[in-house]
Amino acid sequence: MTQSVLCAVDISNGDVDVNVLKTAARLADQDDAQLDVVTVLPDFGESWVSGFFQPDFHEKALEDAHKHLVDLCTTVLGAARNDKVRHVVATGTAYREILKTAESANSDLIVIGAHKPDLKDYLLGPNASRVVRHSNASVYVVR
Repeated sequence: MTQSVLCAVDISNGDVDVNVLKTAARLADQDDAQLDVVTVLPDFGESWVSGFFQPDFHEKALEDAHKHLVDLCTTVLGAARNDKVRHVVATGTAYREILKTAESANSDLIVIGAHKPDLKDYLLGPNASRVVRHSNASVYVVR
């Protein structure tokens, strides 16, 4: 029985992850499980690139990402269902932050989207395949 479902979405992809979010909500609802939705922002803080941004850029980016995440969940799931969702905005490498979030939330299931694989994905591995390979929880991949 699933107690906690973590849904990973990329808010920069517009409506691409709508089906992923719907699938995660359906799976969570089957077992009356907690639904957490995570999106990950890149970390520019420790590289030379950070010098090109305002000092409060990261905080503003987190606030903006959280608003977009809540708006996406409200639009896709409805306001009543969204009130029960935990919204998480992480910073770092996508697959690492998804795995960290799943571990800290004690997620039993991770729902993540995947695009059609390119040749580079077979050599480097996209975020979805890295999550599948390294996760302690079950992973449901939505194409």
